[in-house]
Amino acid sequence: MTLMVAGTAGAAGDAVAPVRYQDLVALFADWRAFEHPPMRAGAPDYTAGAFATRHRELKALQQRLAAINPGQWPVEQQVDYELVRAEMNGLDFYIRVLQPWARDPAFYATVRQEQSDTPAHEGPTHHQLVELWTYSFPLSPEAEAQLATGLAVIPPLLEQARLNLTGNARDLWITGTGTMRGEVATLDALAQKTATNGKELRQAVRTAREATAQFVAWLEQQAPSKDGPSGVGKDNYTWALRNVHLVPMSWDEEVGLLKRELARAHASLRLEEARNRQLPELPVISSPEEFEQRANDAITRYIAFLKDRDLFPMRDYMDPALRAMRGHYEPEATRNFFSMATHREPLTLYTHFYHWWDLAQMREDPHPSPIRRGALLYNIWDSRAEGMATAMEEMMMHAGLYDDSPRTREIVWIMLAQRAARGLASLYAHANLFNIQQAKDFQVRWTPRGWMRPDLDLLHFEQQLYLRQPGYGSSYVTGKYLLDEIIKDRSEQLGAQFTMRRFYDEVNHAGMIPVSLIRWQVTGLDDEIRALRSPAGQ
Repeated sequence: MTLMVAGTAGAAGDAVAPVRYQDLVALFADWRAFEHPPMRAGAPDYTAGAFATRHRELKALQQRLAAINPGQWPVEQQVDYELVRAEMNGLDFYIRVLQPWARDPAFYATVRQEQSDTPAHEGPTHHQLVELWTYSFPLSPEAEAQLATGLAVIPPLLEQARLNLTGNARDLWITGTGTMRGEVATLDALAQKTATNGKELRQAVRTAREATAQFVAWLEQQAPSKDGPSGVGKDNYTWALRNVHLVPMSWDEEVGLLKRELARAHASLRLEEARNRQLPELPVISSPEEFEQRANDAITRYIAFLKDRDLFPMRDYMDPALRAMRGHYEPEATRNFFSMATHREPLTLYTHFYHWWDLAQMREDPHPSPIRRGALLYNIWDSRAEGMATAMEEMMMHAGLYDDSPRTREIVWIMLAQRAARGLASLYAHANLFNIQQAKDFQVRWTPRGWMRPDLDLLHFEQQLYLRQPGYGSSYVTGKYLLDEIIKDRSEQLGAQFTMRRFYDEVNHAGMIPVSLIRWQVTGLDDEIRALRSPAGQ
């Protein structure tokens, strides 16, 4: 299919160049190559001068995109166009507003010990990460050399960071310093793990560790001078929400939604407690052996529930994906919020593990579109990834998963309350109405039963992440709401032909993209996208 590019004709009678979907794919390849910064002294170049140049060059790419009019393409191809536009807007937002390389020391953390359960790591990251979880120990000679090469980026990157970090965002500076202290500890552990490996790797670990420790000392020295806000402000937050993450809401609208969901979760919990007051409490797992037994039994029950009720398009990878990530027993004193839930009923979190099915699908059944095949940049997938994982917790409860265990329903409402509380706190933090300590206090206060304690590392991790990545903290609840909208619209369109299995199948087929675009592709309704494109939505 071809179409004419508006505004490209020359003199009368000149031919107008046709624009095909393949031209968008070619532009996408150029964009992705451009998005990776050039190197400077052995590390990606995040200097102010480099970004000034790249921002001008980005405008040229955006002009190339604007010259393409996809209006007559099939909806799926128009969706791909919007994805490219959103990614380019993402870099524009990073350069103009977020500037993690200048405001956020955590941006310079390199070593990742665990695989993310989302398509890419949550929050801003630099372009030369070392994915330690992909290595098998003991290392082969080839893996040794690869790891040493990866670690070699750390010294020049941190040297450059001292030039780049000119921001005055106090909470980001303090929490980012803590992240880099954690990197020192990670490298210490890696040094022990590789103590018998070759000289090149041992030297690379030692050099990276020394550079990181010196960087932490510099961050600590600079900290007293940092006294500015870390939130991006309401207007910038709304711009990123609508133009990067393609969420058809504003800061104020998300606040309204999350306040409603927080109240609904608390009210529903109290009603469940009243309903269940004559029932015994859920038994708490008390040993590693019991955890293994109950975790595996829970997965077996869950897969059978979905299959027997024909709720979900079943795939061979679903069962092993859950079992590989089922977790492990933790002593009571060290349990965080989520392990408090899983040690009472593992299924409550395993429904959220839709994440691992998403990743398995991306690996085993990649999307045919090259634009959707991998992870979108700038966490643009957050409304779909976190929204669906959160939605499954309540959807499966309403579908009857806990009919034989009414007390488990209480945990579902506790989890929703926690997600609403932390998301609402993050919204207030980005509006600079809360500092990060106030955000943590709010999350602790409004999470039921004291399950979110002030001493939990999870509390710090969550509020730091949401401050680093505008829109992420609210995406769990907002994404769930947008998916509910698809169920409403699709069931109205299909009537008696609507099934939940069909809903999940259609959503999964669309890929890991913003829910607003999934709605357009699945229902044909483009009102949200048209609103996002309008000047009022910018």
